[in-house]
Amino acid sequence: MLKRAENYEELYRSFRWNVPRKYNMAHDVCDRHAAADPDKLALITIGGKDGERRYSFSEIQRLSNKFANLLAAQGIMRGDRVAILLPQCPETAIAHVAAYKLGAIALPLFVLFGEDALEYRLANAGAKVLLTDTINLPKILAIRERLPALKRIIVIDGGGGDLDLWPQMGKSSEAFETVDTNAEDPALLVYTSGTTGPPKGALHAHRTMFGHMPGFDFYHEFPPQKGDLGWTPADWAWIGGLMDLLMPCWFHGIPVLAHRAGKFDPEEAYALMTKYQVRNTFIPPTALKMMRQVGDAKKRYSPKLRSLFTGGETLGEEVLAWGRETFDITFNEGYGQTEFNICVGNCSAIMPVKPGSMGRAVPGHSIEIVDDEGNLLPVGKTGNIAFKTPDPVAMIEYWCNPEATREKYRGPWMLSGDEGMKDEDGYFWFQGRADDVITSAGYRIGPGEIEDCLMKHPAVGLAAAIGVPDPVRTELIKAVIVLNPGFDPGSGLETEIREFVKVRLAAHEYPRLIEFVDSMPLTATGKIRRKDLREREIARGDDSTGDE
Repeated sequence: MLKRAENYEELYRSFRWNVPRKYNMAHDVCDRHAAADPDKLALITIGGKDGERRYSFSEIQRLSNKFANLLAAQGIMRGDRVAILLPQCPETAIAHVAAYKLGAIALPLFVLFGEDALEYRLANAGAKVLLTDTINLPKILAIRERLPALKRIIVIDGGGGDLDLWPQMGKSSEAFETVDTNAEDPALLVYTSGTTGPPKGALHAHRTMFGHMPGFDFYHEFPPQKGDLGWTPADWAWIGGLMDLLMPCWFHGIPVLAHRAGKFDPEEAYALMTKYQVRNTFIPPTALKMMRQVGDAKKRYSPKLRSLFTGGETLGEEVLAWGRETFDITFNEGYGQTEFNICVGNCSAIMPVKPGSMGRAVPGHSIEIVDDEGNLLPVGKTGNIAFKTPDPVAMIEYWCNPEATREKYRGPWMLSGDEGMKDEDGYFWFQGRADDVITSAGYRIGPGEIEDCLMKHPAVGLAAAIGVPDPVRTELIKAVIVLNPGFDPGSGLETEIREFVKVRLAAHEYPRLIEFVDSMPLTATGKIRRKDLREREIARGDDSTGDE
C-alpha cells in the first residue's frame, strides 16, 4: 500500500486511497495468493496435538470454503454474527476467512474471558453460531440457556457441542463462491472497553483491511522482503493481534507463525523468534519490558528481526536503546484504538524517532488535536486526540448503540478519549486520558465492567476501579470498595474478591490491589468520582504490593 519515499513529507503528500466499491477481505488475504501461487506458505502453527504444522494459502482457501459451506448449511447468512472463541490456531484464521466469504460478521472472543464477559458479548451481538474448543466449551454451556440467539456450538477438538468441526468439514464441498459484498458492508465486530456500563462493539467494514495497510507498512518499513515471517504474542481475539499482524501479513502474502501461548513467557518469545527466524513482529510494550529483564538473552538467542512494531503504552528512551542494542533495529511505536486503529506512529527508515512521542500521522490518515467541541487547537496546546472521518480504517458504528456512536463524534472528528498535544514538527505526545480507561499490560480496560462484576459479590456495597502506576504494566487495576454491613475487611476477603472477578471476566481485568474504605467521593447526582480516587493515589503514592 505504501511506496518507498525519501522522507515522511513526500510519503504523506503523495498517498491516495484506492478502495473499490465492491470488496471482500477474504479475496485479498487468501484467495488471490492461492490463485497466484497455490503452494505459497501462509501459516506455521506450533503447539496442540499436531505439534508443528504448515498450511499453504491454497489449503487455507480450501478449508475456509468448506467451513463457509458448513456455516451456510446451519442457516448462517449474510450479516449473521459468527463468534470465534479460540486461541492462535489454524481454525481461528480459517473461521475468519470463511465468515468474510459468507458475508457474515466475525466476532472474535478472548479465551481468558469468564462466563459474565462472554455472556454479555454473545448476547449483545446476537451471535448465531460459536466456534470453540473443549477447554472453553464448559463456560459456554454454563450460559447457553441465557443466549437464545445462539443456535449452534461447533467444537474443533471433540464432542460436547452441537457439531464436531472436522468430521462435519469432511462432508462439506471445497467449492464456495464468495458473497458479492461492498467495501462498506460489515465484516468484523470487536468489543472494546467502556468507561461506564458494559463494553461496546466496534463494527468494522470490509474496507478496514485497506485502512490498516498504510499503518502496517509504515511500522514495518514498507513492502515485504524475501524471508519475511510475522508473529505476535497478542491474541488474535484483539484487534492488535488480528488486524495489526495476521491479516495485514496475509494481505501481503507474508506467512505467519501461530502459537497457542498461555501466559507470556519472555524466554519462550526469544526462543521462538530465534528458531523460526521471525522477521516482523508486533510486541506490546509490557512484553518488551519483560524481555528486557532476561539479562543474558543476547548471548543465548539470535533472533534476526527486520521490524518490530509496538503500541499501547509509551516505551521511553531506555527501552528504545535496549532494542537497538539487542535486535539492531529501532522499534517503531504506534497508536490507535479498536474504533480507529494504527493511525499514528514512527517509521525510523524515513523520519527521526523522538523518544516518548507517539510519532506522526500515518499516511492516509488525518489526526489533529481538537477541543471538546471539535475545533482545531494550535501547536503545543493540549486537547483531544481526534481522527478525521470518513476514513477506511474507522468503525462503522458501535453495535446497537447509536447514543455512544453519536457521543464519539464532534462533526467529522472521532474523539479518541485520550488527551495529547502536537508539536511544531507534527509529532504527537500523549498527555493523559480524557476518560477513565485503564491501560494495563497493553490492554485498554474500562472500569464499568469490572465494577459491575464487583457489585455482584455479596460483600460489596459500592465499588470503583481505577488504574495506579506500575513500572512494568503501566497501570495496575485497583478496586476501591465500600463493604456491605456484616462484612469485615481482610486478606481472606481480598483474595476471594480477586478470584471472583478473575473467573467471571478475565485474568487481565481482575483487581491486583484492593482497598476497603468507609465512603466514596460522589458527584451531586451520586456518581463515583474516579478522578478524585486517582488523584488521591498520585498524591500519596501506593506502596501496596497486591496479588501477583
